[in-house]
Amino acid sequence: MIDKKELKKLYKQTLPPMGIYQIKNLINGKIFIGNSKNLHGKSNSYKFQLNSGVHVNGELQKDYSKYGEQNFTFEVLDTLEPKDDPSYKYDDDLKTLEDLWLEKLQPFREKGYNIIKK
Repeated sequence: MIDKKELKKLYKQTLPPMGIYQIKNLINGKIFIGNSKNLHGKSNSYKFQLNSGVHVNGELQKDYSKYGEQNFTFEVLDTLEPKDDPSYKYDDDLKTLEDLWLEKLQPFREKGYNIIKK
């Protein structure tokens, strides 16, 4: 029989890495900052969307189409540690962490692809 401590450990090990990521244009240095509950999945998703020409961020898509996949990187900037509570929702934590990175890196206008929110 598995005890509660072991169950918590197993739960934490099954969650995919979650946190803040950056897509960086190696030609002009512009960046896009985002958050995800599944960083590996987000990396695959962003590559698929950009390679298919359907990414929702038009400016990022335009540069990606112009410069090619080899001139962009997907980097993890920060991660969240899983909580002991399996019902815990990470949305607010991820949004707060993303806001901190947006404030720090200011990936807007000529520096990036993020849109300033009012």
